[in-house]
Amino acid sequence: MSDSATAAARRRPATGAFATPIAGGFATFTAPGSPLNKVAGLGFAGALDPGELEGVERAYAERGVPVRVELSCLADPGVGALLTRRGYTLENFENVLGRRLPTDPPKAPPEGLVVSESPAEEGAVWLDLVITGFASPDLQGVPSHESFPREELESVMADMAEAEGFVRYLARRGGAPAGGASMRLFEGIAQLCGAATLPEHRRQGVQSTLLATRLEIASRAGCDVAVVTTQPGSKSQENIQKHGFELLYTRAILVREP
Repeated sequence: MSDSATAAARRRPATGAFATPIAGGFATFTAPGSPLNKVAGLGFAGALDPGELEGVERAYAERGVPVRVELSCLADPGVGALLTRRGYTLENFENVLGRRLPTDPPKAPPEGLVVSESPAEEGAVWLDLVITGFASPDLQGVPSHESFPREELESVMADMAEAEGFVRYLARRGGAPAGGASMRLFEGIAQLCGAATLPEHRRQGVQSTLLATRLEIASRAGCDVAVVTTQPGSKSQENIQKHGFELLYTRAILVREP
């Protein structure tokens, strides 16, 4: 997250993008409406200083966007109390799951399904597929609280692509693009992100194959742990739990309007 925000500040300095350390985590902003406008990791390194928080709140207010905090249930309890006193309201929850690596060799994919790394020149195909898949979510579990303009998602993906260790993957079924996903390998951790399947290709093993492929690649690269974020009770969570992932923690999404 912080690396992507730093890339955004480098690519689009006029937007006022920033990545600011705070209480063991980071506050980031890339542009109005961006999914990277958030505060994450608060409270893992102790108490949150009110003065630090005020500075971050001012930075977001100056840019006309709300402060959106991802607060883990494992964080210092005082952080939640401070945020509540300052007018933050609960918007939703997310689950963070993980598993140890290496993994067992993946099973053979369904016939006609092939997953490969998606090169830069194929970026438009990958992005169109993933955004289209996100726009038609499986109706299971808690609905997502997030919805972003297509142009902003395109900018965010470009920023993420500049982060060290970030790779895109494309699944083709019968030769046609069917699903896309991404992964970042960094300091022994495989962060799985950006996975989606086109509606007409669902229930055909696309996401399971994308997941198994990325886990095998991360294992061969020497990663120790793989992590992923899901909506509670979603089809995505059900799928990854079948691959040995367990709940690490839940985080509350707390928001304060400017």
